[in-house]
Amino acid sequence: MTTTPVLTPTEPPRQLHGTLLPRHLTMMAMGGVIGSGLFVGSGAGIAQAGPGIVLSFTAAGVLTMLVMRMMAEMSSAFPSSGSFSAHAERAFGPWAGFTIGWLYWTTLVVVLAVESTAAAVIVHGWLPGVPQWTLMLLFMAVFTAVNLTAVGNFGEFEFWFALIKVAAIVGFLVLGVLAILGVLPGGESGALSGDLLPHGWGGVVAGFVAAIPAFGGLEVVTIAAAESDDPVRATAKAVRTAVWRISVFYIGSMIVVVSLLPWTDSRLGASPFVAVLDEIGVPAAGQIMNVIVVIALLSALNANTYAAARMAFSLAQRRQAPAALTRLTRTGVPHLAVLASTSFGFVGVVLNLLWPHTIFLHLLNAVGNLLLLVWILVICSQLRLRRHLPEATPVRMWGHPYLGWITLAAILALLVRMSIDHDTRVQLISSAVLAALVLSVALIRARRT
Repeated sequence: MTTTPVLTPTEPPRQLHGTLLPRHLTMMAMGGVIGSGLFVGSGAGIAQAGPGIVLSFTAAGVLTMLVMRMMAEMSSAFPSSGSFSAHAERAFGPWAGFTIGWLYWTTLVVVLAVESTAAAVIVHGWLPGVPQWTLMLLFMAVFTAVNLTAVGNFGEFEFWFALIKVAAIVGFLVLGVLAILGVLPGGESGALSGDLLPHGWGGVVAGFVAAIPAFGGLEVVTIAAAESDDPVRATAKAVRTAVWRISVFYIGSMIVVVSLLPWTDSRLGASPFVAVLDEIGVPAAGQIMNVIVVIALLSALNANTYAAARMAFSLAQRRQAPAALTRLTRTGVPHLAVLASTSFGFVGVVLNLLWPHTIFLHLLNAVGNLLLLVWILVICSQLRLRRHLPEATPVRMWGHPYLGWITLAAILALLVRMSIDHDTRVQLISSAVLAALVLSVALIRARRT
C-alpha cells in the first residue's frame, strides 16, 4: 500500500474523445439525479417523517452537496474517466481504487437490470399484448446501441431526457404554488395544521435514511467531464450550477406535497406527485406521471450504462480489469467495456422470466448501501489529497478539513442508524459482505504486486 499520495497520472495516455458539450454536462448533472426515487420512492419517507420530510430532504441535500463538492475538487484537479476511483488510488494506492471502482460498477450493472425491469412493467400496462421480458430486452438493446455510438449521441439523449424531467419538476412546483395560494383547487386542506413532526426527530432521521438514495446519480457528471473538451472548467461549472438547483427541486417538491395533503393520506404511498396532481384536479395525473417515471427510468438506464462502461474502461487502464476493456472504436467509444457493463442487464431478462417477483429485490438489497461506502472513500480521498492539489484548482471544498470530517461523521452515524432498524439492517449487512469480498480481492492483489 502507498504511504504518500500519487500525483502523477494513474491512466495511460490512451484517452476517450472529448466530445461532450457543456450543456450536456450541466443538464446531466441537473437531471441525472431526478428519478423514480423522487417521483415514487419519496412516499416511504413521508410515511416515516410526516411533514418533517422537508427537513429530511434538506439534510440529505446538504450531505450530497458536500460530497459532490469534494468529488468535484478532485475531478477538476485530476480529470479522469475513473473519477473517484482514480482519486482513491492516488490517495491510498491501487487497493482503494480497485475497491471503490468495482463496488460502484457492481452497483450500476445491478441497477441497470432493475431499471429496465421497472420501465418494462409500466409500459407493459400500456401494451399488455407485449410480454414484459420483450420490453426489457428492447430497452437494454436500444441503450446499449446508443452507448456504442459516439459519446455525443449519449450526451444528446441524456440532455433531452434531463430537460423533460426538469420541466416536469418545474411544472409541478408551479402548479403546487398556485394551489397553495388558492388559485387552483387543493389549497384548502390545511395539510400543515397539527403536529409537524408526528414521529419526532427519530422520524426525521428515518426520512433522511429514505431520502439519501434519491440523491444518487450526481457522481456521473464527474465521470462524464473527462470526455468534454475542457474537463476542468466543465466539472466546476456543472457541479456549481446543479447541486443547489437539485436541492431546490427536491425540497420544494416536498414542501408542496406536505402543504397540500395530510401526510397520512393513503394516496402518498403510491406516488406523492400523482396524489398532489389528483388533488389539484389535473386530468389523467396517474398516466402523466407514469410517462415521466418511464422517462426517468430510461434516462437512468442510459446514464448508468455510460458510467459503468467508463468505470470499467478506467479500471482496465489501471490494470485492475481485463486489458481488452480499453479498446476503443474509431469514434472513441470503449465498446467492449459497454458490452461487459450491459451484459448483466441482458442476463436480467432471463432472471426476470424465472423469478420476476423476488430476484431484483435481493439484488437491490445486496448493493443498496454501496453508494454510502463509495462516498466514505471519496471523503477520505479528498481529506488526504487536499494539501497536494494545485492552488489554482477551480473548485475548492468549503471549510476544509472541518466540513469534510463532519460529513464523514454524518455518514458513519447514518450507517449506525441503519444497523439498528431491521429493514435497513438486512440491506446494510448484504452490502457490507459484498464490500468485504471486493476489498479482500483488492488486498490479495496488492500483496502479489
